[in-house]
Amino acid sequence: MTRSFLFVPADSEKKLAKAGGVGADALILDLEDSVAADSRPAARQIAREYLQSGADADLWVRINPLNTSDSLEDLRAIIPGAPFGVVLPKPESAKDANQLAKLLDVLEQENSLPPGGTRILPIATERPAALFRMHEYADATPRLAGLTWGAEDLSTAVGATASRDENGHWLPPYELARSLCLFGAAAANIPAVDTVYTDFRNIDGLAHYARHARRDGFEGMLAIHPDQVAAINDAFAPSSEEIARAQKIVDLFEANPDVGALGMDGEMIDRPHCVQAIRILETAARLKQR
Repeated sequence: MTRSFLFVPADSEKKLAKAGGVGADALILDLEDSVAADSRPAARQIAREYLQSGADADLWVRINPLNTSDSLEDLRAIIPGAPFGVVLPKPESAKDANQLAKLLDVLEQENSLPPGGTRILPIATERPAALFRMHEYADATPRLAGLTWGAEDLSTAVGATASRDENGHWLPPYELARSLCLFGAAAANIPAVDTVYTDFRNIDGLAHYARHARRDGFEGMLAIHPDQVAAINDAFAPSSEEIARAQKIVDLFEANPDVGALGMDGEMIDRPHCVQAIRILETAARLKQR
C-alpha cells in the first residue's frame, strides 16, 4: 500500500537528497511541470542517477505528456534506471496508458528489465475529454497501479478562475472530477490516489482533508512538500481502534458463517461491513510489513 507520493523536481539534486529521508512511501521525480524545458536534459540525467542510487522509497518518474517529443526522451533516459513506475500526465483516456505500456514493453526489453515490471499511474482528469472516458481504465493495461487526478490543468482548460471556494472546498466541477477518478479506479480494481493539497503550510488543514479522502475511499495522496508526508501517512493508516473493531467484526462473522446480519455493540452489522473490515485488516498488515 502506498499512502504518500511526494513530488520532487528532478533537476534539483538538493531536493532529491532531502526527499529520501522524509518517510514518503513513494517519490515522484518530476520531469514535467516543475522543470523548465531548457533544464530537462540535465534533469533526465539527474533522475537516472537517482533511480540507480538505491533509495528506500518506491521511485516513480512523471514524464511529459505522450503527445510531446519530450516524453520519449524522458522514457529513454529513465527506463535504464528501472523506476518502479511512470506517472502519466494529461492522458485523454486509457488509450494513452495502453500506448505508454507498449513503449515500456520495448524499452524494458532493450534494457534487459523484467517484462511488465514498470507500473503506470495516470493523472486521469487533466483534460476535459478524459472525464467522459474514465470507465475505460477498467479494461486497460495490467501495468496500472492506480488512478490519480488533478484540478489545475483542468481548471485552465475550461477557463475557470478558481477550483476551490473561499473555504478551500472543491467547487462542483472539480468535486465531480475527483469522484469520477475514485469510481474509475474502483471499476478497474486499482487504488485511487487523491490529488495535492496546495496550501503546504496548513498541516492541520491537510490532515483534515487526508482523513476525509481515506473516508471517501482513496488509498493514498499526492504531496508537494516534505512537511506534508507525515500527516498523509498518518491519515491513511488505520488507527488501533479501527483495527480492533475490524477484527471483532471479522471474528463475529467467522463464528456465524451462515448469517447475513448480526448485532454488535448495539449496531446492526451486515456483510458489506465485514468486507470493509477485512480491507482494514489487510491494510494494517501491509503497512506493518512495510
